[in-house]
Amino acid sequence: MSISVFLRLLRQHLLWFALIPCLTAATAFYVTRNELKIYKSQTSLYTGLASGYSLMTDRMGAVMDRSVSAFDNLLSTLGSKETLLQVGVNLLADHLELAHPDSMVLGWNGFYDLQKAVPASFRAELPIYGDPKVLRRALDSLVRSPTPNPIKTLVLQENSIYSFRLLSEKIKGSARKNTNDVLLMEYEANDPAVAQQTLKYAIDVLNKRNSYFKTSETDSVVSYYEGRLKRAKEALDRAEGNLRAFNTNHNVLDYDEEARNMATSREALTNEYNQELMRKNAAKASLDALNKRMGQQSSIRSANTDLNEKQRKLAEAENQLSNARAYGQPKTVLTRLQAAVAAAQEDLKASAQDYDATTNASDALPQQTLAADRLAKSLEYEESSSKLELYQKRIGEYKAKTSEYEPLGSQLRQLERDLSVAEKEYFALLQQVDQSRTRQQDVAVGGKLDVLDAPDFPLEPQPSKRKQLVIVGIGVGIFLALLLMALRFWLDKRIQSPEQAEALIGRPITAFFPTVTNPLSTGRANRAATSMFEQLFNALNIEIAQVTAKPFPPVINLFSMQPKQGKSWVAHGLVRLYTAADHRVAYCYPRHTGSEVREFERNVSYLPYTVQPDFMNVTSIDYLLDHSYDFDAAQFDRIIVELPALANNQMPVYLLKNSALSLLIIDANSSWARAEKQLLSLYERVTQQPILTVLNRVGNNYIGDVGAAAPEPKQDSNGPRLQAQRTSR
Repeated sequence: MSISVFLRLLRQHLLWFALIPCLTAATAFYVTRNELKIYKSQTSLYTGLASGYSLMTDRMGAVMDRSVSAFDNLLSTLGSKETLLQVGVNLLADHLELAHPDSMVLGWNGFYDLQKAVPASFRAELPIYGDPKVLRRALDSLVRSPTPNPIKTLVLQENSIYSFRLLSEKIKGSARKNTNDVLLMEYEANDPAVAQQTLKYAIDVLNKRNSYFKTSETDSVVSYYEGRLKRAKEALDRAEGNLRAFNTNHNVLDYDEEARNMATSREALTNEYNQELMRKNAAKASLDALNKRMGQQSSIRSANTDLNEKQRKLAEAENQLSNARAYGQPKTVLTRLQAAVAAAQEDLKASAQDYDATTNASDALPQQTLAADRLAKSLEYEESSSKLELYQKRIGEYKAKTSEYEPLGSQLRQLERDLSVAEKEYFALLQQVDQSRTRQQDVAVGGKLDVLDAPDFPLEPQPSKRKQLVIVGIGVGIFLALLLMALRFWLDKRIQSPEQAEALIGRPITAFFPTVTNPLSTGRANRAATSMFEQLFNALNIEIAQVTAKPFPPVINLFSMQPKQGKSWVAHGLVRLYTAADHRVAYCYPRHTGSEVREFERNVSYLPYTVQPDFMNVTSIDYLLDHSYDFDAAQFDRIIVELPALANNQMPVYLLKNSALSLLIIDANSSWARAEKQLLSLYERVTQQPILTVLNRVGNNYIGDVGAAAPEPKQDSNGPRLQAQRTSR
């Protein structure tokens, strides 16, 4: 919708924009005739949520910004049903204690309403003159009672000053601008004392409930972590006890150190065993070689036997000495065994000297040398054998110890891992308990709201809203008028303006004519119609000048989709203009009553024709008219043919092909739907010629300055005829 169309619609509906706002304003004025005086009390509370200092500030290293969520929780607590119920009960308890109205507690109107709501018989059953706390508990139980009672009814009424519904609407809380540290509260009532007392009780109840919620939250958290810490301490004690029992049962001081020492000792013992085994094998080989040489001399057997016996004794003595040293025998025993070894050595030396003397012959090797070598190797062999036995025994002991330590290692690692996990869990929970206790103390210290500005006692009522409501009523009336105008515009499918016609039809409007009721008048509509006819006449002449392929005289077709569109009125207007230009015109129009006859007036021939069943086969004007007319097209300069409505009649296809151009006549009050669009599409396919669109009977507000600038119409004899033709077709 363009601005010009909108302005035209406004001019059309000026009456609506005058009556509807006046009606809504009068309604608002009447409804507010008994408006009550409203008093507003205000207060402010310091919360410290955004910049307050607490126990957690130093621990966290900076002030914790908890203003958004904490402030929202505070407002939610203020607006909760339970908070408002407690406020209403406390206020009601104060008012029930009054024996007469008190301007600082409850005015006369409120006192009178309370007397009617709570009868004296019921009030006598309440503990009004006792402890105020007892009265409040009694009222609270009555409010929560499943059976109806005056107190419950009074607190649950929507229009009662004790109702939580009214309190939720009237008590308003918000943050002071640019900070969440200060909570602003206000309350409106028709009694200044009620407004002040309600805010006082709201602050008191909000403080109590806010502190309760905060401490209850921290208590549950502290209890949870303390319970987990206790279970973690028990698990730690069990892990320590299991490790201690393991060390006691297996005589382990330091398992890792002992395992490393045992592995080192076993490796060293194995190396010594291997070295000693090699020495024994070497001594055995040397001894066997010496015995072979000495066995070749039979003379020394006896000496050899004695020598062997002495060697055996020496070997036994040395073996005993080695065992005593290995097992750590006392020094006296070692001394005795050493003496026995020394004695055996002396005997062996003596026997060896005898053997050497025996074997020292001229035909043999030196017996002394053989004996000495044999003795040395024998001693070495016997000593190695003794050591090897001891080494084998110690290696067996180490193997047994290793087999015992292998499963103990995995058990010990499992016990140590359990102890480490228990310690970590215990210390983590210990830190959580410390933090939760600090938070609990922080809430206990900073959970109270401090009153910056106490609720004031309003001395003057709020300005009346009657004027604002009347202004709002006027605005609502204007909105309703606009809404009705828009609905009428959108729901009305008729063509009411040239712009709308161009959007619906898809063709430009060449001319649009207002409604002319008196052709003889000189009014604005007549002047606009005259100007439009001139424009249409110029457009026709220009289009005809462009047509060169059609025979002369040019045929102008006037057609419409529906009847009663004003084709005859437009045709008579064009005829009048052509007559004034000294053109001979033939105007052919369909019969409606059957009594129409041929007429001739001022170079204009009025030729009625009958729409025959074969109307679609008409090829020329001669075929269209009756044979009695003796029509000769060469006698005319223009031929205007008015066609019957296309929606109810056939389309003369061949006649249209020979026409110069067509005029589409549309009534502004008619509709343009799918059927009209299809008919126009068919007409365009048939003719393939210029089509000028004329919109008829538009509103007078669309003629604009056209009518003011147009010259006054001249009086002629066609005026009454034009009016008659327009009303008939």
